[in-house]
Amino acid sequence: MTAAPRTTAPQHPIGRIPVLDVRPCVDGGARPAKCVVDEVFTVVATVLREGHDAVNASVVLTDPDGVEHVRPMVCTNPGLNTWEAEVAADRTGWWSYRVEGWSDPYGTWEHDATIKVQADVDTELMLEEGARVLERARDEVARTPAQVAVLDDAIHGLRDATRPAAVRLKAGTDTSVEAELATRPLRDWVTPSAELALLVERELALSGAWYEIFPRSEGATYDDKEHRWSSGTLRTAAQRLPAVAAMGFDVVYLTPIHPIGQAAKKGPNNTLDSRPEDPGSPYAIGSPDGGHDAIHPELGTFADFDAFVAEAERLGLEVAMDLALQCSPDHPWVRSHPEWFTTRADGTIAYAENPPKKYQDIYPVNFDNDPAGIYAEVRRVVQVWIDHGVKIFRVDNPHTKPVEFWQWLIQDVAKDHPEVIWLAEAFTKPAMMHTLGKVGFQQSYTYYAWRNSAHELREYLTELSGEAAAYMRPSFWPTTHDILTPYMQFGGPAAWKLRAVLAATLVPTYGIYAGYELMEHVARPGAEEQIDNEKYEYKNRRWEDYEPGGAKEGRSLAGWLTMVNDIRRAHPALHRLRDIRFHHVDDENFLAFSKRRVLPDGTDDVVVVVANLDPHSTRATTLRLDMAALGLEAGDSFEALDHVTGSTWVWQRDVYVRLGPEVEPVHVVAVRKPW
Repeated sequence: MTAAPRTTAPQHPIGRIPVLDVRPCVDGGARPAKCVVDEVFTVVATVLREGHDAVNASVVLTDPDGVEHVRPMVCTNPGLNTWEAEVAADRTGWWSYRVEGWSDPYGTWEHDATIKVQADVDTELMLEEGARVLERARDEVARTPAQVAVLDDAIHGLRDATRPAAVRLKAGTDTSVEAELATRPLRDWVTPSAELALLVERELALSGAWYEIFPRSEGATYDDKEHRWSSGTLRTAAQRLPAVAAMGFDVVYLTPIHPIGQAAKKGPNNTLDSRPEDPGSPYAIGSPDGGHDAIHPELGTFADFDAFVAEAERLGLEVAMDLALQCSPDHPWVRSHPEWFTTRADGTIAYAENPPKKYQDIYPVNFDNDPAGIYAEVRRVVQVWIDHGVKIFRVDNPHTKPVEFWQWLIQDVAKDHPEVIWLAEAFTKPAMMHTLGKVGFQQSYTYYAWRNSAHELREYLTELSGEAAAYMRPSFWPTTHDILTPYMQFGGPAAWKLRAVLAATLVPTYGIYAGYELMEHVARPGAEEQIDNEKYEYKNRRWEDYEPGGAKEGRSLAGWLTMVNDIRRAHPALHRLRDIRFHHVDDENFLAFSKRRVLPDGTDDVVVVVANLDPHSTRATTLRLDMAALGLEAGDSFEALDHVTGSTWVWQRDVYVRLGPEVEPVHVVAVRKPW
């Protein structure tokens, strides 16, 4: 008895030419991979077929207008079927990409004919079959007359019986023919993978230098007679912007500027016994003067805020706003929507805690109580600031709010304002940090502040620049208003110089908290944050004292930060994350890495950074460069321009280096022409 088929083949269509494991692929394709304009990334897939015929693959990028851009792939490990291609998108918007596997008639013929004609097996048959394959390629694929002529010449040569067989074979396998078929191939049994989404964003979503300020401190004054502070304003804060721009920063980030609650107001150094004249924490948002859509009266008005944004734009800076979705007990929401908070068994509203830390001046919003109402109100608040020129939001503690809320909010804002950038301040478990990146946050704070050894930094950067780079962009901050690590407390000037350079060169986006220039290194006892913390009091740093002619001239790192940002602007390679390569150094206290980027004119931009991570000792060691990673041959020499010292040397693969507090802690070397 003959069994009849019970289904129509194939049951689960893998495709005639299987295409498997396409990467990058975020959450199985449920979320987009991300890049910025002209950022090169690698698409990888496994492509195979049965038998011995040649298989090939292409990447197809589809732009926002639906136009397809085909890029050839290369098999990087013959026999293991891994295919790769470097691709980039040339404008912002929603793109997609797929990998197409296909049978390669020309590749099959070229391989077989080369073997058989040389062995004089089926010579005439193989030459004729080659001519027919090229006829198909000529007739079935659109080409210009010049391109058709290349194939016609080859077809004629293959059939020219007056020539030796080897010459005829050469006509069909000439480099011009191979190049033409590589660019416009003849493809059989084309099998596409699933279409994967690609979100292409503006450059600042990946690369930028941030500078954080508390606006109330900029221009704050102290009356010695009255023993009272007067707050700085948005107008006085705007006077600080030329100095920030002169140091080469791209973004000025403002901590919250909203009215501050008086109930449970914190005093200096996070004490509970505040005085009436104490300003309180700007993160305790809300008072009778308003909430998240209002400006603290002492800072000024919306006209003053608009003037601040305008001055920033004039100087080439963008303004980042702190979005802290929490409320003081005095916030208008507490009265109008008490259901938006968590009520405890005793009838009180629960304040924020992160044991052992307590934030008695802050009520967290409970997003499970009336989510529709909370979502709509936050969206309204965000739009208020977008309408006043804000294109960047630094989100405070996003990991304490539902991930689905952020996914909705970011996507909803992007429908009308795709230029808006979101930075997640989420020092939390890796899974949450990665998920926030996947659902829309363009950037994330990181564990950089606590990664100090060469091993830790190599391991961390390998993670960040690998598959995670498709959705999570790290922002490195040596210190923040919440973070002052022991390394920075006790490392001295070498530590402050070094950590700024590493933050600015290891990853494309980094940030500096105001006061970094002055190496504010004294911690509050029992805490890894600055004493007399600016979160709870005014701080007049008297910037004028550090200017030429001032009482403290020469004691600021402003010039160092300016140098760092000048280096970043001079080297596009530093604007990318995925291109980092590490080099061997004999001394484990050293870290060495390079970045290389091919520019539109075809030239290479290559930078080598060598750092002594021990801020207390000057050390000497041997650096062993991976010359291939620099685009050079093993025996090459090259001109090395050190941006830090201004010196120029001739370097080879093995280099003696001496770095530390007695000299400088780091080299940032531009790789010039081979010697």
